[in-house]
Amino acid sequence: MSTEPQMQRVSNPCVGVCALDEHDLCIACRRSGIEIAEWGVYSNDEKRQVLMKIVKREAGDVKA
Repeated sequence: MSTEPQMQRVSNPCVGVCALDEHDLCIACRRSGIEIAEWGVYSNDEKRQVLMKIVKREAGDVKA
């Protein structure tokens, strides 16, 4: 098994507090409802893209 970053499993950002706000974003992990529902079928690259969006959302960009 390769240990290259793109081959490593991307961890789920869920912290077990699932509640969506008025922007359809989880108040805990900052993923959208769609991102939460589809996390299990996303590729590692797609998961990394979601994690980058989360960083933007945490900085106040709810459109990310």
